[in-house]
Amino acid sequence: MTFPTTVPQTAAASPLALPIVETFHSIQGEGLWAGTSAWFIRLAGCDVGCPWCDTKPSWNPKRHPLRTLEDLVAEARSANPAIVVITGGEPLMHDLSALTGQLKEAGLETHLETSGAHPFSGTFDWVTFSPKRFKPPHASIYAHASELKVVIGDEVDLAWAEQQATQVSSTVAKLLQPEWETPGSRDRVLAYVLDHPQWRVSLQTHKFLGVQ
Repeated sequence: MTFPTTVPQTAAASPLALPIVETFHSIQGEGLWAGTSAWFIRLAGCDVGCPWCDTKPSWNPKRHPLRTLEDLVAEARSANPAIVVITGGEPLMHDLSALTGQLKEAGLETHLETSGAHPFSGTFDWVTFSPKRFKPPHASIYAHASELKVVIGDEVDLAWAEQQATQVSSTVAKLLQPEWETPGSRDRVLAYVLDHPQWRVSLQTHKFLGVQ
């Protein structure tokens, strides 16, 4: 089978096609699944506006081709990963029900990485919820979170993390991740976790390894 198949750039996203920035096979670099073989589907479109975002080219969905769900699923199966990670951009800007349904039918374990800024959709085995102060989460996300992962740049982010932690289940893993480009964020996170043992440190291990 040949990949990828695209539909016209001017077409609107539909249940059968989504705007895709890229797909690739790597390891999951962050959170509790770090080190796991993962096939990433990076959806285009984001209105959260994090100033330190390292995937800003994904923000405008019109700049990226639409790809059919059929081909996305076939490509993921061909890669034979342990997990498929749907990320962005902000993936919940799109209805993920059809895509995740087809991935599950193909026998693929499916994970989501989201800020939760839009209504929840889709069926997932794991949801990494990474709320951002720049666009508060939609209320529907909290019941679906498997892990809470908050990016920390300054002290205000720590207060935000604690506020968000009160809204997820007590069984949800809670992680603080230093913002890669912010001086002092690593030491700030380490000091906080040492004083607040309910939190764990999440690192962007793929950046340390020099892989995508």
